Amino acid sequence: MSSRKSLSRQTGASMITEDQINDLVVQLHRLLPELGNNRRRSEKVSASRVLQETCSYIRNLNKEVDDLSERLSQLLESTDSAQAALIRSLLMQ
Repeated sequence: MSSRKSLSRQTGASMITEDQINDLVVQLHRLLPELGNNRRRSEKVSASRVLQETCSYIRNLNKEVDDLSERLSQLLESTDSAQAALIRSLLMQ
């Protein structure tokens, strides 16, 4: 398969090339702390590994958000109503 060959998507006339896919994988690679910081730029990482690490990173971020949300809820329950109202108003901005 040529690196310039277009891959059609089932959802319509949109086309994405292999080069575009490769560019997106490279961008993901740069964004991932585990892969982007610990490797030399010349070292290749497979697209599969980049996608696996991306999924893992997103799962970890979701868990972190859930944990922080729980901590915030506990904090709001332990403060008086005026402080809780202030914190809620700041969060809504």
